[in-house]
Amino acid sequence: MTAGIEEEVESASVNLYVEEGVATIEICNPAQRNALTRSMCIALKRIALEADSAPDVDVIVLRGAGDTFCAGAAIGELSSILFDDSAADGPVDRLSLADEALSALRKPSLALVDGACMGGGWQIASACDFIVASARSAFAITPAKLGVLYPRSGIERLIRLVGPAAAKYILFSAETFTAQQALALGLIADVFDDSEFSASGMWLARLIRSRSQFSVQTMKEIVDLTVDGSDHLDATWREAWAQTTAGPDMSIGVAAFQSRSRPRFRWRPTPHI
Repeated sequence: MTAGIEEEVESASVNLYVEEGVATIEICNPAQRNALTRSMCIALKRIALEADSAPDVDVIVLRGAGDTFCAGAAIGELSSILFDDSAADGPVDRLSLADEALSALRKPSLALVDGACMGGGWQIASACDFIVASARSAFAITPAKLGVLYPRSGIERLIRLVGPAAAKYILFSAETFTAQQALALGLIADVFDDSEFSASGMWLARLIRSRSQFSVQTMKEIVDLTVDGSDHLDATWREAWAQTTAGPDMSIGVAAFQSRSRPRFRWRPTPHI
């Protein structure tokens, strides 16, 4: 069974499809190579939160419609995207709010990048847990071509992933990199063959779903707290370690390993309040 929700945004849309526990968030703006408008950024934030709260969703996939992932922020709306002054408490960066919603997902997320991934496109893709790309994909972070700054959350994540020297190289040059170059730099996690990209990407999402979601979601939280240098890391670790034997998945996994059968894990996350 496939469920779909489409958020209409002028001639563009942000679509949500759910099938067999995998939620696919699709960026669709073909007239502008899937560039993000202000309204699309708002929709992306809302739909990311919807997917994370859905009880029938275990894994979240972000992808672009057609043969482009995302050309970044729509140039004609750049000011209203990055400096939206319609909010009561002052200018708001709509792109970074969408980024924040994706990076705060409790469930595992991956960006499937096929084709161009430029500017703000990489920012929202990198807000997922990792990016896998088709071999024909191309990447660039281009604020230096426009006389603007890359949003702070994007710069900070870029530094964490590639290091300060490579981050400066990418930002200062605003050059376009192939998928293999992006992999070598640390912008993405893996490259799949073009002809099998969609199937391989969804296979990976389903593979992650087949694993213990207690293990996956808890280790996701631990990794994120470690990267952030959070003061809550020690307490979160102690609680998670204690829950390992208290929950059902450890005994299921060990029994399946011993019997050489496929485990059917039962742990479910606590619903959002």
